[in-house]
Amino acid sequence: MDQMLKKHADKIRFLIVGGINTAIDFVILFSLFNLLGWPVFFSNIISTTAALVFSFYANKTFTFNDKSSNVKAKAASFIAITIFGLWIMQPIIIALTKSFLGNFILNDNMILAIGKIAATCVTLVWNYLMYRRFVFKTEQANQPAK
Repeated sequence: MDQMLKKHADKIRFLIVGGINTAIDFVILFSLFNLLGWPVFFSNIISTTAALVFSFYANKTFTFNDKSSNVKAKAASFIAITIFGLWIMQPIIIALTKSFLGNFILNDNMILAIGKIAATCVTLVWNYLMYRRFVFKTEQANQPAK
């Protein structure tokens, strides 16, 4: 069991960071919207930006234990990968889910929820693999599998 935990430690840390990241996003979003009365659009921009900044630094230091000093280039790659997942992949997966399930499920909210869950799962894997391979590279991540 210890060996398995060590082998997958970065994946577990990635899920922890993702959970905290999601909490930060939701707390800020609902606080700005409900407590301060800000419009949803601006509240969402602030909350997702704060979550993205946290996610970058937490993944850099905690998940992938990256010690390099090239923060600007890593941040640019991180943001590009994240935005591709959120703004390109997720809408496509949600649309595909709607086209596949639209004839079987009449409730649009149910279709959206299923599509969003599927899209989140796909982008979770996408983000982890891309961050590990291109943003927070390690010797181990760049060597071919044996």
